[in-house]
Amino acid sequence: MARGRSVVIALAAIITAIAVASGVAFGVSQLVGNDDPDTAVPETAPPTTVEPAEVETPTPSEIPTPSETPTPTPTSTAMFALGDTGDGVRELQARLKQIAWYEPKVTGEFDDVTLQSVEGFQAKRGIEVTGEVDEETWDRLVSMTREPTDDELHNRVVAGPTIIGPGDSGDRVRELQARLKQIGWFEEDVTGSYGPVTREAVAGFQTKRGIPSTGEVDQKTLDLLVGMTRTPTDDELHNRKPAGSNDASLPQQCQTGRVMCIDKTALKLRWVIDGQIEMKFDARFGSELTPTREGMFSVYWKSRDHVSSLYDTPMPYAMFFDGGQAVHYSPDFAANGYDGSSHGCVNIRDKAGIAVLFDQVKVGDKVYVYRS
Repeated sequence: MARGRSVVIALAAIITAIAVASGVAFGVSQLVGNDDPDTAVPETAPPTTVEPAEVETPTPSEIPTPSETPTPTPTSTAMFALGDTGDGVRELQARLKQIAWYEPKVTGEFDDVTLQSVEGFQAKRGIEVTGEVDEETWDRLVSMTREPTDDELHNRVVAGPTIIGPGDSGDRVRELQARLKQIGWFEEDVTGSYGPVTREAVAGFQTKRGIPSTGEVDQKTLDLLVGMTRTPTDDELHNRKPAGSNDASLPQQCQTGRVMCIDKTALKLRWVIDGQIEMKFDARFGSELTPTREGMFSVYWKSRDHVSSLYDTPMPYAMFFDGGQAVHYSPDFAANGYDGSSHGCVNIRDKAGIAVLFDQVKVGDKVYVYRS
């Protein structure tokens, strides 16, 4: 019993010694590690200073030069051009035909002839010559022409109602015969009776002018005839030879022989044979920069379907009398009157009339240009 008590006492002593030793060690460690145990914090490593990495400055590269933006090719604004077909082209041809820029039949096909007609029209009007019909070209053409009829669009020539015809008699027939006589279509005495001779004369006149040859006078036939002739005198209406063959209003140079007597003051051309005025026309002349030369000349060359090599414009029924100056039909004069001038030629606007004059004038006939 005593031995067991001794073992217990020894174990207790050992445990006490261990506890005391642990307390002493803890106190020493506190005294060494921190002067102020109330604020002590665990020791940490000082912060590491991070040097910024050296960044290589990039070498500036050459700034690329921006490429030039190409100018876009303008798209065509042509309303009609070579190769086109249809009703629009048909109307174009019919309108050009009204002002003598297109002579063939209306086809509705924009061919080489139509191209040349458009180019000529553009050049004369001061429009850029492309041969294509743009809005400017079309607007100018429309302003100078009327809307074509269905007959014109399809090349139909239709006679109108008869105004004077076979079986009629009186003063109207007498005037008809006298006018036909002035241009060589009626050679008999004026009678005032519309018989077979008059009918034949009218039919021949119609055929020559390209209108229906009926032998009866409709409005178109009458308009053409009146446009080509003058009002008959009373002597002509009654087959009387005039007392004097000479016209006092003519200058001496026009009193004898065959002469185109051209008065720049009166703006007239008179076709005179032995002092008798056969035909009379309105005339237009050159500007101050390109004047029509004055004096006595003679016709040295005739060209029915002439085209100017200098201006590339039509000069139908051209009768040349001095170098490049000629008497000829002008579609521009017909359309615009005296709002313009020629390049020195004598312009005539009566196409039907000058066609007759062209057939009558001979190479060698006189041309007298003067101011009254």
